Amino acid sequence: MKFTLTPDLAHTVKLPQAEIKDDPNFGKMEVYHHDFTGVISIQGANTTPITIKATYQGCSEKGLCYAPQNKTFIIDPASAGSSTDNSQTSTTPNKTASANADSNISDDDGQAANLLKSGKWWLIILGFFTAGLLLSFTPCVFPMIPILSSIIIGKNAHVTRLHAFNLSLAYTMGMCLTYTLAGIAAGLSGQMLSSALQTPWALGFGALVFAVLALSMFGFYELKLPSSLENGLMSMSRRIKGGKFFSDFLMGVLSALIISPCVAAPLAGALLYISKSHDVVLGGVALFSLSLGMGTPLLLIGASAGTLLPKVGSWMNAVRNLFGVLMLAVALWLITPIIPVSLQLALWAALLIVPAIFMHALDPLPIDAKPALRFWKGIALMLLITGLALLVGALSGAKSPLQPLGGLTASVNSSESRSNLDFKKVKNIAELDAALQNAQGKLVMLDFYADWCVSCKELEQFTFSDARVQAALKDSVLLKADVTANSDDDKALLQRFNLFGPPGIIFFNTQSKEEKNLKVIGYKNADDFLKILDQRGSCLPETTQC
Repeated sequence: MKFTLTPDLAHTVKLPQAEIKDDPNFGKMEVYHHDFTGVISIQGANTTPITIKATYQGCSEKGLCYAPQNKTFIIDPASAGSSTDNSQTSTTPNKTASANADSNISDDDGQAANLLKSGKWWLIILGFFTAGLLLSFTPCVFPMIPILSSIIIGKNAHVTRLHAFNLSLAYTMGMCLTYTLAGIAAGLSGQMLSSALQTPWALGFGALVFAVLALSMFGFYELKLPSSLENGLMSMSRRIKGGKFFSDFLMGVLSALIISPCVAAPLAGALLYISKSHDVVLGGVALFSLSLGMGTPLLLIGASAGTLLPKVGSWMNAVRNLFGVLMLAVALWLITPIIPVSLQLALWAALLIVPAIFMHALDPLPIDAKPALRFWKGIALMLLITGLALLVGALSGAKSPLQPLGGLTASVNSSESRSNLDFKKVKNIAELDAALQNAQGKLVMLDFYADWCVSCKELEQFTFSDARVQAALKDSVLLKADVTANSDDDKALLQRFNLFGPPGIIFFNTQSKEEKNLKVIGYKNADDFLKILDQRGSCLPETTQC
């Protein structure tokens, strides 16, 4: 394969790994059996159009070779957009448009988008369901477990397995439908609806709802509609099959919108595919499969509820109180992004200390206490000690509920760790471009962050705090885009990199060109993140593809 440029400019060509075939006539040859993309790096390009002629020859496996073919490409640097790389083109002309459309797809979300483009429905459904099942073990889904459990417990004292499963199914379907419709809307509009709802008013309202539900679990009152309205709804429920599960369906809708605004790689890939292709049917099926995978553990909870949950008796009151505490935990978790860290620590402390006292943590045990009672006392003491540690943290200036004694035990190493990752905030595209211009010759990392983003907090606590990660980023320029407010500038920054919400990490090479194949979406632990950092700067100069 040969490339000729007019005008004759200095250039380098990078092609993917070829298969080496030993031909009896021509010796060892590099052979490609499928479509591929090659990168041409051109030096000294100006506004003059560049003509690239690619010469190649096709052969059959039976030994017959055809006449050499020529394909011509014309690149006009003057008409290329700011986000287009002027130095690259595809060796497959009819795929140029799709290559440009996919240029912002990273390896993680690219796998999801490529799966959708395959058009194999059974593979798409299975792949996205599996991805959703894996996502169900992340903090994005954890808060839904106490909500669903509280719904099952709160219905009545005796819950059969079938009834509990139906409640779980109604809740899960509400969650799945919301994810699907909101995902389609996000793909078409470029903005996640759940991200737009992460405002103080919306989070405060959601927390109030769960606090009210928690107090009802404690028996302070019984949530009940006016008798006339209740009778009307009961009559409607009898006429509508499944109508009695409508409230649980609505709770699933609310949970999906407010509780879990996380954007993971499979979700980002599906949204990107919808935004590019406008194929809402296939994209919607993928999103529904993803959300159904996320909801599978919830269905398992419902299916096992008849066996695992206590039967009628004094235990039922204890279980209701437990889920009341968990509902309060969800309410507190919702408002943590909008309250000071010291107040967070104090509230978490209260949420642990008060139940510990009710569990008789401070009462002496009888000498002949049974093992179960001793175990219960041990749990209560652990809650009490943890609560006291959180309270000390609130008074000593700790920075995170995960490290409540950090204010007392801050060492020289920890202070150096914080200072090593010195992020400069960029508020809009203009500030980003200026920062990239000033960083010429250095590697750059741009971190998209929001106060309400759980995965962003995980990155800060467990990945960016790792000494190895800090050492790898020591000589890099670190930029942070805080998109908590979801303003027009925030949306523009996200859309520039085809992101639908945080977390997202973008890398730039020493030429301030984005290394798109390294884009990170979602949480990465320190080991996985280090592997990505090791690949930085591996792109050819003046290119964006590796």
